[in-house]
Amino acid sequence: MKVESICIRQVDCSLCPKKSEGVFVYRHHRAGQHFAAEKQAQNCMLFLLNGDLLMNSNEYPGTTLKAKQFVLQAIGSKVELLALTDVEYLLYWFTELPVICEEQYKEIINRSEVPLTYTPLTFNSKLSHLFSGLVEYLNEQPVSCGKYIQLKSQELIYILTTYYPMQQMSMFFHPISAYTESFHYFIMQNYDKVKNVEEFAHLGGYTTTTFRRLFKNMYGIPVYEWILDKKREGILEDLQFTKQRISAISARYGFDSLSHFAHFCKDSFGDTPRSLRKRTARGEKIQVIKRSLDLEEQSKPSGKMMLSEEIIEKAATTKVKKAAKGNFPKRKRKDSE
Repeated sequence: MKVESICIRQVDCSLCPKKSEGVFVYRHHRAGQHFAAEKQAQNCMLFLLNGDLLMNSNEYPGTTLKAKQFVLQAIGSKVELLALTDVEYLLYWFTELPVICEEQYKEIINRSEVPLTYTPLTFNSKLSHLFSGLVEYLNEQPVSCGKYIQLKSQELIYILTTYYPMQQMSMFFHPISAYTESFHYFIMQNYDKVKNVEEFAHLGGYTTTTFRRLFKNMYGIPVYEWILDKKREGILEDLQFTKQRISAISARYGFDSLSHFAHFCKDSFGDTPRSLRKRTARGEKIQVIKRSLDLEEQSKPSGKMMLSEEIIEKAATTKVKKAAKGNFPKRKRKDSE
């Protein structure tokens, strides 16, 4: 419910590039409101302001949260909610914490350990005071100021890491470190077994959109770019340090023809596979010369890295435009072997 704003806007904040959306989210629901379990695309803290809320997740199976209690759910975890009474709560979504004291936070994470059971924590007076003003602000302002939200995020983390015991915070933040490790293990075990991003997401039980968002949050680059980088690393290693036939390497990495494989190698390493091997034999160290996507080659339907809609969108503003203007020199065909 919106309240009358005491802040008279002098400018239209909806046009401000520093506006904030979806960091702090205030919600209120009637008793009986149910939210089915779904994987979270970001880390989330839930602060229950009023009422009783039933939570079901790996960390908090069948747990009833009471007013003035809060929990943390890590990125990728599945959470189901049921309002047992009328409820009000505040969500804080984040990828990385706005830590004020890095050393203190590192100490908390280094001491992180799995608790026998996860137990909701209780508001202290400083948290209650923070949320009182923050909820009022979120209700009265249609658009949140990014700078203000950033300051409130820092204040929240400062209160948690300063006014709660370190051991308590170590257990509280454990799901973040645990999930990071498990997600990274899944990625490293399976990235070379899939043909495209969609298959990768399905293998992990994610929707494609959620998987892309999780991966970008974790690694800082889009998943298709990361996989292509790994593909380049593998191809270069096989060409330099194995005696496999070039045709076998091409097939292993999903290229539907040797000409496509040669084109990919020239774009990535500056030369054809045969020439790369000759240069390696002379003791020359080969490196990746370009990390941009070779769109034409990756669009081949039988290739191991198939074209995703994200690459199509990228093409609209990068290589396709440049190629249309004739900015790329024509490549001379060379035998790959």
